Amino acid sequence: MNNAARSVLVIIDMISTWDFPDAEKLLPAAVAVAPRLARLKARCRAAGVPVIYANDNLGRWRSDFRQLVMQSLGGGGAGAAVTEQLAPHPDDYFLLKPKHSAFFATPLELLLQELQAARLIVTGVASDQCVLATVADARMRDRQAVVPSDCVGSQTPARARAALQHFRQVLKIPTTPSARLRLR
Repeated sequence: MNNAARSVLVIIDMISTWDFPDAEKLLPAAVAVAPRLARLKARCRAAGVPVIYANDNLGRWRSDFRQLVMQSLGGGGAGAAVTEQLAPHPDDYFLLKPKHSAFFATPLELLLQELQAARLIVTGVASDQCVLATVADARMRDRQAVVPSDCVGSQTPARARAALQHFRQVLKIPTTPSARLRLR
């Protein structure tokens, strides 16, 4: 197994219809990070790093990720532009999560075992909610994590800065910018 296969890129809550409380505050952050995240995703795919989308099901227990992609694209506007930039490839993985963490009540742990992944590159929104819960759960599972500082966002710049500081100081998680992130 090559070193690239030991990492995975996790994209949290970037594919959305943006019809939830505070969406109007979070969408600008998603728009801002989407181009850098798209470049990181392209680098990961070229290096053989698997891509996993982890999205809220927003209480829609009959939801389907491909349907969510189509709904997001059909909604137009900034949300559709984010989805267009981050369009899932047929080889990408996806899971729908009922709560903040991508680990909680999802098959993520089994998928990581199957992929023999040791390190998660966690990206998306919101940095102080779903990204935070996911990296905290990764650490509790003795998995390495990195949060590229330019590929996460929150409802306000202050909240985003506080989350990045928390990752570095409390969780001891690197926040290396995506362009400088070593994939191998």
